[in-house]
Amino acid sequence: MSADANPQQAQEQEHRYDCIVVGSGHAGSCAALSARDAGCARVLIIDKCPPEWVGGNGFFTAGAHRTTHHGVRDLLPIVQNVSAEAAANIDMDPYTAEDFTRDIMRLGNGRSDPLVVKAVVDGSRGAVQWLAERAKVPFILSFNRQAYLVNGRHVFWGGLVLSVEDGGKGLIAAHCAALQAAGVETWFNTAATELLVEGDAIAGVIVKKEGVTVKLRAPAVILACGGFEANKDLRGKNLGVEWERAKVRGTPYNTGDGLALAQRIGARLTGDFAGCHSTCWDANAPADRGDRVLSNQFTKSGYPLGLMLNARGARFVDEGADFRNYTYAKFGRAILAQPGGVAFQLWDAEVAGWLRKEEYADDVVERITADSVEALAEKLAGKGLEDREAFVQTVARYNEAVHAFRAEHPEKEWDPAVKDGMSTQSRTLKLELPKSNWALPIEKPPFLAVKVACGITFTFGGLAIDPDTAGVLSDATGKPIRGLFCTGELVGGLFYGNYPGGSGLTGGAVFGRKAGEGAARLTSAV
Repeated sequence: MSADANPQQAQEQEHRYDCIVVGSGHAGSCAALSARDAGCARVLIIDKCPPEWVGGNGFFTAGAHRTTHHGVRDLLPIVQNVSAEAAANIDMDPYTAEDFTRDIMRLGNGRSDPLVVKAVVDGSRGAVQWLAERAKVPFILSFNRQAYLVNGRHVFWGGLVLSVEDGGKGLIAAHCAALQAAGVETWFNTAATELLVEGDAIAGVIVKKEGVTVKLRAPAVILACGGFEANKDLRGKNLGVEWERAKVRGTPYNTGDGLALAQRIGARLTGDFAGCHSTCWDANAPADRGDRVLSNQFTKSGYPLGLMLNARGARFVDEGADFRNYTYAKFGRAILAQPGGVAFQLWDAEVAGWLRKEEYADDVVERITADSVEALAEKLAGKGLEDREAFVQTVARYNEAVHAFRAEHPEKEWDPAVKDGMSTQSRTLKLELPKSNWALPIEKPPFLAVKVACGITFTFGGLAIDPDTAGVLSDATGKPIRGLFCTGELVGGLFYGNYPGGSGLTGGAVFGRKAGEGAARLTSAV
């Protein structure tokens, strides 16, 4: 990316571009590169963050992209960590458009806009191919996150198989290199303050660059500056006052600017403004921003292998309701609703070795261990556990239910790569709150606990778009506002209440490409 232009020079002249992208994250980078390739000669990315915060929320991800595919052979040309010979040792079911659509719709209880969903699903495979070929994104098969080694074979689960070497850091590094090579300019420390409108069309954007007001003219503006998850007041207003204490997982610069800019010129809002992506997050993580070193390692996704108990010693979710990547984005909300907004994840020695080292290693998270559940409860009392007796009783009752199920179903085998049906619900004993899969007794010392809180990733409410073009719709006419486009977490109507892991980055790429192509069509028409 080019260095920031001189502020004094910017004050002295009116700048003209073919396309201006607001936001330097994954979605904005896709939009800018697409616009450049489609014919926009002068493309500018602006971001109010300093250069060391480039990448938006994309930087803080694992780089996971959910896409349709025909199986491992289909993906071999775009991944860098699997040879054709190694692929013979991989079990990976195809993931169809019907599968992808069903996952988004069922997790959103049927509320997602079907046309927006269709655009993401249909564009997913082409988007990851484009990212690999054009942006040189170093895709890998996600062995460490989405597969278990079962009987000597790597078994992928949950429909999600692609991530990026070095996660979001690798993703954004690839984007930065591609944008620089394509001649895309980037101005940091530059906040968009007003969209310029002439007649019924966008004419550019007014920005404040390091304290100086600058007018930027362009026939196309692409908003890719995220939702409002880093804005404490907007979280309280839209999600509820309890969300003011949620920890921000990613960039502190997603404060709702794009929504405000577009709404002031009559753009239509849509989607789940009371919903968001929120996860089990290290209770000791920073409160108002992500850590650019540890990044996504603050995620604590090992709960399907164990239990989660609140400060009063009670379980509050079905840890085995579904694969982790179908539940993790809503369990942050469940944790936030608990006393103190915290919980404790719990395992025994039987499964602790299955936990991802990236999330649970000694140098990543505070691990609390003991040789008995009672002793562990004693230690957790100093970490916020209010009822040690209830904690011990909950674990004992859970163990009793697991043993009752196993006695009734001796043919069942534990298998973390499938929904194995190993539950707590038998004819003789049923827990009020079941664990539906992967239920093993927690009996083998040493016992391990980790304290978690709610980490908010992004908000679901956003701008209404034409799913074919990513054009932002006018609230008055229901038609696209000429020259205004949107992509990434600012798009509304796609997710409600929950989401299938990896579909956010995919959506950003799909609509980013569409927005860039739309911007180029306007440029050619000028």
